[in-house]
Amino acid sequence: MPKESLNSAEVRDMMLAVADKIIEAEPILSEADRQLGDGDHGIGMERGMNAVKEKLTSEEPDDIGKVFMNTGMAMMSSMGGASGAIFGTVFRAGGKAIKGCEAFTAAEAATFFQAACEGVKERGGAKPGDKTMVDSLQPAAEKAAEVTDQPLPAAMAAIADAAEAGKEASKDMIATMGRAKTLGEKSVGKADAGACSVAIIVATMRDFVA
Repeated sequence: MPKESLNSAEVRDMMLAVADKIIEAEPILSEADRQLGDGDHGIGMERGMNAVKEKLTSEEPDDIGKVFMNTGMAMMSSMGGASGAIFGTVFRAGGKAIKGCEAFTAAEAATFFQAACEGVKERGGAKPGDKTMVDSLQPAAEKAAEVTDQPLPAAMAAIADAAEAGKEASKDMIATMGRAKTLGEKSVGKADAGACSVAIIVATMRDFVA
């Protein structure tokens, strides 16, 4: 049965589902990164999400914001490198923005994604069009702001569609940041690995509430 809102325990279960899906997607994410970078994105994300599972199952959640913040901290402390800092920021910044909230609805989703996106842009300096995870995260955040009055399942479906469309759009971009920058126009035709991760994360959140 679709969920109109999530309590803290359900948010934890949603993030455990996200962790499992990212771990399962390691070969896909690693291959995407091999096309543009050094091929370690999937392995790093797998390591981070294993740490997330360990962290989230070790305590009883009492705050939805804290669940996301703990997710981010687990990723940062276990992954290292740029991906750990950036993906950790997604969940830490987003979680901080909804700290103290008792329910995760479409309104909280909008606050979460907007804060996550701003946090990532400030942390890494990327902007839309740079062929990074921002190209999936920003459309998701913009769509989330448009659907705050919708039931959570409908809102998350729209947000996931926007994230997926952003990931697909990254294929047409020339990389301007990170290792992929050295490829220049040869980076065209391939999706950014970080954008792939964002799309999987948001799609799993959508599936959980549906």
